[in-house]
Amino acid sequence: MPSIADLPLHTGHVPQWMLRIMEKLAGAIIEYMVEVRGPSSVVAMLSDPLWFQAFNNVIGMDWDSSGSTTVVGGVLKTITWRNPHLGILVLGGKGARMREVPREAERAAELFDLDPGRLKAASKLAARVDSSLLQDGYDLYIHLMAVSEDGEYVVVQQGMNTGIGMARRYHIARYEVEEPHSGVAGSPGGTLLNVTDRESREARRVFLDIVGEGPRRVLKLLEEANRVARGSPTILDYIEEASPVERKPARPYYKPVIPSRNLIRSIELLASSQPSSEVELALAPGLGPKVVRALALIADIIYGVPTSTRDPTTHPLDPFLYAYAIGGKDGIPYKFDAKTAMEAYRFLEEALEQARIGERAKARALKRLRMLARRTLGI
Repeated sequence: MPSIADLPLHTGHVPQWMLRIMEKLAGAIIEYMVEVRGPSSVVAMLSDPLWFQAFNNVIGMDWDSSGSTTVVGGVLKTITWRNPHLGILVLGGKGARMREVPREAERAAELFDLDPGRLKAASKLAARVDSSLLQDGYDLYIHLMAVSEDGEYVVVQQGMNTGIGMARRYHIARYEVEEPHSGVAGSPGGTLLNVTDRESREARRVFLDIVGEGPRRVLKLLEEANRVARGSPTILDYIEEASPVERKPARPYYKPVIPSRNLIRSIELLASSQPSSEVELALAPGLGPKVVRALALIADIIYGVPTSTRDPTTHPLDPFLYAYAIGGKDGIPYKFDAKTAMEAYRFLEEALEQARIGERAKARALKRLRMLARRTLGI
């Protein structure tokens, strides 16, 4: 079951000698998983935040560090591109590396004979989900995408709340707007706007209807909603046929959204694309956090349809459990044990070699059996 884990901001970096050991151990683990269960199993495991944290701890990263996502992503990217025969590739990364995904998706699609457009769209949708449709105070600075040779994928993203110095990690493995997360790792709490929640289903329909009325109508509705949010009288208060405007308790988006020049341009772009589905709306040009807040305000005040404020994080499990494998970079719960790490690596390598020997022996036996059948049975 998906879980949460606190990820406080840590400083420092992984020494090169330690990073090389981490790569060896992580590579052996991934190769063994691929050998036994196939490359898609790795993607499935990466979609589970608890497994991701456990993997991070087992290779020696700090059990509670925000840097764990950066290191695990970097290690996996190095391993998979160095060994594409594993049937899995990791794209993207931290900061500027996030923008490498479209180019790397082209290369991955070429190697695995996949549709590059599908990979790019999945990446973009995940980015829109956690930057615009879910507004929880965490700004994205990591975007990783793991894709297997049969097209299975997971996007792992991380955002930072600089105000409290904590990170939140998001795992998305579904090409959908409604509840696409397989898990969100982080501390629950705070005010947020969650368009992806199932409770926002009606609000998303209203968003589509509003956008379909064109930019002028959207701006007119926003002007009216802003008046209500400020507590000023509006035309709705004077129309007898209209239902009374309910003064709702404060929501994170229940405040005026000023129609700046950029916002007007974004609304025009969004409306001109004429999205007809939730996914098309999420991927449409112009959709950003401020536009989403404007649509949520209009839907709530003008149409009486609120947007969910439910936090998508799930119940916590203990991420410290796996930190006792080989220790951690910062000495928690004890100093990184390079000797044990290398012993684990050699054990996995030996197990892999034994498995390969068994497969080769099986192949030779089948070959001899086919030769015998041709001689004796003429087939």
